[in-house]
Amino acid sequence: MATEPPRCAASREPERLLRGARADVPPGSAASSSSAEGEEEGGGGRSARLLNGCVPLSHQVAGHMYGKDKGGILQHPDGTVLKQLQPPPRGPRELEFYNKVYAADCEDSVFLELQKYLPKYYGTWSSPTAPNDLYLKLEDVTHRFKKPCIMDVKIGQKSYDPYASAEKIKQQVSKYPLMEEIGFLVLGMRVYRAHSDSYETQNQHYGRGLTKETVKDGVAQFFHNGFCLRKDAVAASIQKIKEILQWFEKQKQLNFYASSLLFVYDGLYPMTTTWLNDGSLVEKGRVSKGQVPSGGTLEYNNNIRVISSTENGKVETSVSKGFSKMYALHKRHQSQISLQVETVEQDNIWKSSACLSQEHLNGNVIPQLEKVFCHMPTTLPESMEVEVRMIDFAHVFPSNTHDEGYIHGLKNLITVLQNILDT
Repeated sequence: MATEPPRCAASREPERLLRGARADVPPGSAASSSSAEGEEEGGGGRSARLLNGCVPLSHQVAGHMYGKDKGGILQHPDGTVLKQLQPPPRGPRELEFYNKVYAADCEDSVFLELQKYLPKYYGTWSSPTAPNDLYLKLEDVTHRFKKPCIMDVKIGQKSYDPYASAEKIKQQVSKYPLMEEIGFLVLGMRVYRAHSDSYETQNQHYGRGLTKETVKDGVAQFFHNGFCLRKDAVAASIQKIKEILQWFEKQKQLNFYASSLLFVYDGLYPMTTTWLNDGSLVEKGRVSKGQVPSGGTLEYNNNIRVISSTENGKVETSVSKGFSKMYALHKRHQSQISLQVETVEQDNIWKSSACLSQEHLNGNVIPQLEKVFCHMPTTLPESMEVEVRMIDFAHVFPSNTHDEGYIHGLKNLITVLQNILDT
C-alpha cells in the first residue's frame, strides 16, 4: 500500500529542484560545450535566443498539447524536448522522481536499472524572461527515426492515485471503465502510411472507443503501414515490454499511476533485395555499383535503383521510399522479371529482406511483391531499433508492495501483441 505522498518538494529543497540533480546536456547537442543551459554568456542572451528557437513537439500524440494547455511540450534546438512542469503537487512530484532516479550519487540498483526504461534526463530548463516556468529537459526518443511511428499507452488498472477524491475516481473510471479489467488504454498514435507517404493520427477518443473485442485490431493499426503488418516491430515491442515487466516483478519501492509507455519504430522500412534470373537471391551487399559487369546498365527511378546486366542477368532493386513507388517501377518491368518466393526463416537475422524459392510467379509481380516485402521476420536487425520507454510520472508514490495494477496491464498488453503476432 502506498505511503503518504511526498509534499511539495520545492518548499524543502528549492535549489535542488530548480536546477535539477543533473544539469548536463546530451552528448553531441548544440549546447554540449557549456556546462548547463543559460550559464554561458552570463545566462542571458544565449538562453533567450535558444528559447526563441523552441517549437511545439510535432510528434506528440497525447498529453498536454502546446497551444491548448499551459503545460505543453516543446522541441529544443539542441534536439531535446522540454516538458513544462504541471502545477503542484503533480509537477514537483514528477521532478522529484526524475531527480531521485537520475541522481549523480545514486547507488540504488532498482533506480539504476529503471534508467534504461526512461527517457534520458538532463535536468531542468527555464527562460531568463520567465524563470518561474520550469521545464524538464528530456531525451527526444524519436530523434533517430526517419519516419517515427508513435503510440502512447497508459498502463495500470487505475488512472487515479490512492489519494484521489471520490469525484476524481468517478471521473477517471467513467472515461474508460474497461481499463480496470485489461489494465491499459491507448491514448493516441501517429502512424506512417507507406502507400500514401503520409501520417495517420488517432487521439484518445480512438482508444476509449476500443472494446475487449476490438482492442486487438485497434492496437494492430499502429503496426500497419498501409500495405502490411509490421510484425518485426510487434515482436521487438513484446521483448521490450517483457524487460520492463521483469523490472516491475522485482521492485517494491514504487507504484505508478496514470503513467504511460511510449512506443516508437521507424515507418520507413529500409530494404535492399537482389534477385537473379535463375531464381536465387544475392544477399544484401553482395552486388554494388562497383561490381556492375561490363555491358550492364544502371537505372534510377523514384529512388529505386535497378541494376541490370546483359552478362549474367542480375537485377538489383534498392528501396528507399514508399512501397507504392516500388510497385510502379516493377509494374513496368513485370514482363521482364520472374520472381520466386520462399518463406523467410524465423531465426534468420535479416540476411535479406526477401527470399526466393523454386516456385515461379509467372510475372504476377504486384500481388507477390506484397507477400515478399510484407513477410517480416520476427527478429530485428540492429539498424531497426524499436523504442519502448516509460513516461509521465506525476503520480508515482513510494510503496512496499509490487505494483500489481501496472503488472496486470503489462501482461495483458503483451498478450494482445502476441495475438497480433500470431494472427
